[in-house]
Amino acid sequence: MAPVPGPTPEDGHVPDDDSARPALLAAPDAFKGTAGAPALAAAMDRGARRAGWDCDPCPLSDGGEGFAEVLAQRRSPSEGSPGSWHRTQVTGPLGEAVVASWWMADGVAVVESAAASGLPLAGGPEGNDPLRASTRGTGELVAAAVAAGARRVLVGVGGSATTDGGRGALDAIEAAGGLAGTEVVVACDVETRFVDAAERFGPQKGATPAQVAELRDRLAAVAVDLRERYGVDVSVLRGGGAAGGLAGGLAAIGARLVPGFGVVAESVGFFDRLARVGLVITGEGRLDASSWSGKVVGGVVGSARRVGVPVLVVAGAVGPGGIDPEAMGPDVEVISLVDRFGAARAMGDPARCVEDVVAGALRERSPGGGSPLTRK
Repeated sequence: MAPVPGPTPEDGHVPDDDSARPALLAAPDAFKGTAGAPALAAAMDRGARRAGWDCDPCPLSDGGEGFAEVLAQRRSPSEGSPGSWHRTQVTGPLGEAVVASWWMADGVAVVESAAASGLPLAGGPEGNDPLRASTRGTGELVAAAVAAGARRVLVGVGGSATTDGGRGALDAIEAAGGLAGTEVVVACDVETRFVDAAERFGPQKGATPAQVAELRDRLAAVAVDLRERYGVDVSVLRGGGAAGGLAGGLAAIGARLVPGFGVVAESVGFFDRLARVGLVITGEGRLDASSWSGKVVGGVVGSARRVGVPVLVVAGAVGPGGIDPEAMGPDVEVISLVDRFGAARAMGDPARCVEDVVAGALRERSPGGGSPLTRK
């Protein structure tokens, strides 16, 4: 596995033997809370084959829910040991004990803040206490990976309930003896700065306007403290506000912040696989303005534009800013499951809905070509 990406290629390559090209690449993110990326890629594969297309399933993540699952399943025996899943009891976002899964192979561990400090673990925005929610459990997962002998820990930081600047995680790591020379790489799904995380994500985590102001003041104070203690100005780091400042907190003790989409795309060979197909299908649970900055859909669409491959985006629902002509370009079609099937079916059986949508869309287009996609 190559967990840290090199430069994203600006130009693709076309293989010499066009007859060997799979017609379609299925590269979705998870539909948060309803279906994982591997299950959705498999559904796209089934739909494509129903319509007579060959398909290459390539589930993706940007560091949020399913980050570890995607990286774990792409490993092959030729790359070394198959790896194993671990389950560790840690402190949940509101202090309760939770059991979180993480994966390790050949000294590389993959953990998710969503598994230890995720918003669903706090009962969603309605059940969360934004001022109390802590990243301590994520720090405990990192410490567990270090204790298990990991030489490198990849931390996916999407989907958290927290805005504590990573203080809970740092306390847990330091209580366990620190990183002991282990390299930590943080996969960020946003570019938000450290202090700006309060306004950007606080309301999504249940914070009132007054609480957002308090969280911003607290993050500003944490940034000063981290600079004094570790000599790192986390306030200027792009992506430092991911997971309510968890990314910046980990950076203060030596972690490297990288775009989550790039980590996964490079690790699963996405760019090479994209250059070999005539169409790519991607998707996520809610397509909105945030989808075009650091998320899987934006990464797939941008990469596809560079190599001239049209894109079909299958989204659970489309929210404000989801249809962005400038970001999408001319060869992108968007289908909303909620619009097509209604909210109850779209949320109750998203994999079957995705399969049916893909089968229907591809029956109107031959695997070898056909008319360009149109935006809907």
